[in-house]
Amino acid sequence: MKRRTFVKNSVVTAFSVAAFGSIHWNGKTFVGDTVTTTDILGPFYRPGAPMRSNLIPAGSKGDVLRLSGVVFKTDGRTPLGDALVEAWQCDENEHYDNTSDEFIFRGAVKTDKGGNYNFKTIVPVPYEAVAGVWRPAHIHLRISSADHQDLITQIYFKGDEYLSKDTSSVSPNSANRILEISKTSSGEKNVKFDVVMGRTYPLSDEGYKAICGLYLLSDGRKVEFYREDDLLFWKMNGQIHEALMYKGNNSFEGGLGFRKVQFELQAHGETKVKISVNSTPDDPSKLATAEGVKFLKY
Repeated sequence: MKRRTFVKNSVVTAFSVAAFGSIHWNGKTFVGDTVTTTDILGPFYRPGAPMRSNLIPAGSKGDVLRLSGVVFKTDGRTPLGDALVEAWQCDENEHYDNTSDEFIFRGAVKTDKGGNYNFKTIVPVPYEAVAGVWRPAHIHLRISSADHQDLITQIYFKGDEYLSKDTSSVSPNSANRILEISKTSSGEKNVKFDVVMGRTYPLSDEGYKAICGLYLLSDGRKVEFYREDDLLFWKMNGQIHEALMYKGNNSFEGGLGFRKVQFELQAHGETKVKISVNSTPDDPSKLATAEGVKFLKY
């Protein structure tokens, strides 16, 4: 595997990911040559979810949903076994479990030799993220494999009234992740989501060591960046805000490209960061930026 080196004050061609991940059955085999697209991590990711396929807690009155699929390698044809698939979502009352030891509606499974995974959960519901702003129903997924780029994504459901109003689901990059809910032979609702993984171009260990730590932004906020596998996690006020992929040129990018982080190593050993956030890429006037300096390393 080729590992990219974090460089000082030099230009490295950034790697880009194909915009439209897709895969289909041609009657003989699965066909697909573009990776499944990313999505925002969201504010409610919790690492360490228990290994289980049944996410439904006792007493839930939600509508049962079977979520299954196949994880493929980058060629879109070869199944990827032993990949970790994490899933999390809100309950039928629009709430995420962010604190309990039960990790309600959170879980993880490993794919089998055929790349198959499955979860038993409920049909998620839309929820009001902030006053007057609703998110469509969705399920979060993180797929991890040592030989592929970790994937952070979400699936949505056709017919949801909020799809056209949400900045993430309305993105063209989300088009192939808006899925139809069907029914199984037993009458249970079912949705299938196949995944094509992307190649990883991770930053070197030395590079991560140089950038991970706590940063003080010019507006007084403190931001933490830490590594997990081949992702750089962004944490602020005790909450994980985003999982960032390395894009070359000393830069990282979150799902759908809404959040971008650029690091700069100074000659005297200081590390600077520039954060850009824009949930409406078509409107540059809504771009917000912040800069800071690392004050505590690991």
